[in-house]
Amino acid sequence: MKKFNVAIIGATGMVGRTFLSILKERNFPISDLRLLASARSKGQKMQFGTEEMEVRELTSDSLEDIDIALFSAGGSISQKYAPVAAEAGATVIDNSSAWRMHDEVPLVVPEVNPHALTPNNGIIANPNCSTIQMVVPLRPLHEAAGLKRLVVSTYQAVSGKGKNAVEEMISQTEQLSVGGLVTPQEFPHQIAFNALPHIDVFLEDGYTKEEQKMVNETRKIMEIPGLPVSATCVRVAVRTGHCVSLNAEFEASITPSQARRALSGFPGIVVMDDPAKDSYPTPVFAEGRDEVFVGRIRKDPSVENGLNLWIVSDNLRKGAALNTVQIAELLAENWHD
Repeated sequence: MKKFNVAIIGATGMVGRTFLSILKERNFPISDLRLLASARSKGQKMQFGTEEMEVRELTSDSLEDIDIALFSAGGSISQKYAPVAAEAGATVIDNSSAWRMHDEVPLVVPEVNPHALTPNNGIIANPNCSTIQMVVPLRPLHEAAGLKRLVVSTYQAVSGKGKNAVEEMISQTEQLSVGGLVTPQEFPHQIAFNALPHIDVFLEDGYTKEEQKMVNETRKIMEIPGLPVSATCVRVAVRTGHCVSLNAEFEASITPSQARRALSGFPGIVVMDDPAKDSYPTPVFAEGRDEVFVGRIRKDPSVENGLNLWIVSDNLRKGAALNTVQIAELLAENWHD
């Protein structure tokens, strides 16, 4: 197999570090690996397996001779440098929201819509973390019964906001445990021992940008432009692992047992659904794992064809870095020089 020149943009962040781990774990065919970040991270040493590598400053010149560029450095950086990388000949896979809703940019979850990739995609978008873990189980359920409407509530870990957010939660927990006071920096309110119904900025209609992402991205990935979707996104005092409470209404009848069978046979899904044995997914269980875990599958008695599901996944892995690397693997399998 061809080996690739790969760049990681935002290499020192939480997702960037997870990129490194997953590329090594999955033995991605790398010829040259370039770790890029801001000027303040220049010269920092990072481990790739047993190899110690030095971080370089992200510039236009640093993106020359790259085949695949993995971006996780924020929307403004992606808007500036993703076109530069693509113009230089790289295929960009971007984790920010900057390109997701561009008509010419595919928004891809490999288990769900791999056909969206074509040989000419200069920029490919990685979806929002909670959207990814929701659409994976939605695909087999849609194929079985046809989606009609979704109502979703997310419970999202602080690592989705970055390293500083995790450190703030831990620091606040320690301070509050001994009767101290806290001053929020990363969040508008105390995050330790708390839940904030506020991720990203509020829009004029009262929803947040995060909630609107879930609506728009789900429609695009599932290729159902008019699908009714209502979302509420909540930040919770969990380090890693997003949870999704999903109420799905279908066009045709589907029982919980039929749903379990459809989900169990689908790539990347593990069904954990035995309430009698307290078996259901939790963020602690999912941390460090690649699968999307689904449990609490039960009929919604308030509508004719409805189900409730509880979906959990590691937001740094399947919700970000793993999905990105899986896209890169698809590219590698079908690469045309």
